[in-house]
Amino acid sequence: MADDSRVTITAIAREAGVSVPTVSRVLNGRSDVAPDTRERVEQLLHQRGYRRRQSRSRPTAGLIDLVFNDLDSPWAVEILRGVEEVGHAAGTGTVVSALHRRTGPTRQWLESVRDRSTDGVILVTSDLEPTLRAELHRLDAPAVAVDPAGTPALEVPTVGATNWAGGLTATEHLLSLGHRRIGLIAGPPRLLCSRARLDGYRAGLESAGIAVDDALIAPGDFYHESGFRGADTLLDLPDPPTAIFAASDQMAFGVYEAVRRRGRRVPDDVSVVGFDDLPEARWASPPLTTVRQPLADMGRVAARTVLQLAAGRAPDSRRVELATELVRRESTAGPAG
Repeated sequence: MADDSRVTITAIAREAGVSVPTVSRVLNGRSDVAPDTRERVEQLLHQRGYRRRQSRSRPTAGLIDLVFNDLDSPWAVEILRGVEEVGHAAGTGTVVSALHRRTGPTRQWLESVRDRSTDGVILVTSDLEPTLRAELHRLDAPAVAVDPAGTPALEVPTVGATNWAGGLTATEHLLSLGHRRIGLIAGPPRLLCSRARLDGYRAGLESAGIAVDDALIAPGDFYHESGFRGADTLLDLPDPPTAIFAASDQMAFGVYEAVRRRGRRVPDDVSVVGFDDLPEARWASPPLTTVRQPLADMGRVAARTVLQLAAGRAPDSRRVELATELVRRESTAGPAG
């Protein structure tokens, strides 16, 4: 079976010790196949090049899979905008999926990737666990990670932003206004970007000679509700912060609501800094001071990188960090009194 042109379903079935209909069910992504049988058949299909001959018929990329854990976030739209811009210019289609960090959808998504013969995958805030990475390798689908959750394997290019510098800049801005009690609502600790923003906050305080008070650090998940809850926790302290750095704009908007419900005002009573610079940040009341990370640019770089890999070329860089910058608006001022 060394000649891929003569590989047939019948030959695969014979070698796997199963029936031809069983191989067909595996190829069609049917669920009524025992896991060990599915694994054995899939392994033979890949070893014998059955699927690879079909999926590599194009010399350059024709389809990119863009994968998020969740799609209910404005920053996902910004990344998608960058990916689609590059894809459109290259004549490449984009398929958008959400895995929701559950095993079942991941398996279904991998089967869909195999069936539609994708030429490249962009994974956003993914754990990029070894099983997923190995399966993509078996599918011969190049992958690029945007804001990877953990430290990815060296062979996977990554695209991110200078999150540590952004956290430092946000903290230094509040310090420059005279704030000394600065709260932080952090992002999910499993994400590298969250930990980097937290470390930047810590570094800013320490460089100013201010001890880090863990009571001023509230957990969050980048969404509005956690910003609201975190602000409530911080503002209930006996000595509450005069400023809050929220590690995402959505959490900052949650802080706005918590302050409003207490009959207080931003920035008169509490200064607020966000992170992302989503389009609605400039239209908030008051307009939000935030750290801009170039989300659309991150999508563009990821798309260009996966297109280079799909065409068999080495990427311009294996690790890209795009610069963040502070955008000063009207949600920050000196401490009240």
